[in-house]
Amino acid sequence: MASAAHAAGARLHIPDIAGTRRLLRLTAAAEARNHAHPDRTAETLTWINAPGTSTPYGIPATALGPPDAAGRMPMRNFPGALPALRLPALWFERHVQLALLWTPHDRREDWLRAGQALQYVLLTATARGLRTSLLHQAMEWPDLRSATALPRHKRCHPHVLIRFGYGPDGVGTPRESGHSVARPAGPPATDTEPG
Repeated sequence: MASAAHAAGARLHIPDIAGTRRLLRLTAAAEARNHAHPDRTAETLTWINAPGTSTPYGIPATALGPPDAAGRMPMRNFPGALPALRLPALWFERHVQLALLWTPHDRREDWLRAGQALQYVLLTATARGLRTSLLHQAMEWPDLRSATALPRHKRCHPHVLIRFGYGPDGVGTPRESGHSVARPAGPPATDTEPG
């Protein structure tokens, strides 16, 4: 997976136990900040589709994961204060396997490279039977994003934390058809024929 990230011009750092704890603390701090801001929690709630909705956009409520019963894994709490959408907590793995995806610069093209690298890493993980989840909360706050950078590495610009593990298949989510997404916009239709 590190080679897959490198092929796209990004890097994948696998932290040790102390580094993992540091990254999880920063993620938990970001999640707490998100919940302290009513506008952010309201926006996050708009990303969730109610059960029975057939739109290809948004996150179906059935695709939300459970929280960690031990409280060690700071998962994104999408339903916020709506307990009806929250699943019962489950016990997660004792030792979390994380990776930090980063680039040596922070230009627009580096963001593109990071996205391509993320795609390669996720596809490689899937091909090897791994499940992944993204911990992006700290990347939403400039000071916490900077704090997730690798210590003693001056040119580390973090983009996302990836959690790896084994588990059951997730719930499918709707997709927009390829035609409606990829169709180029043509000239407006007219009722008259040329000539």
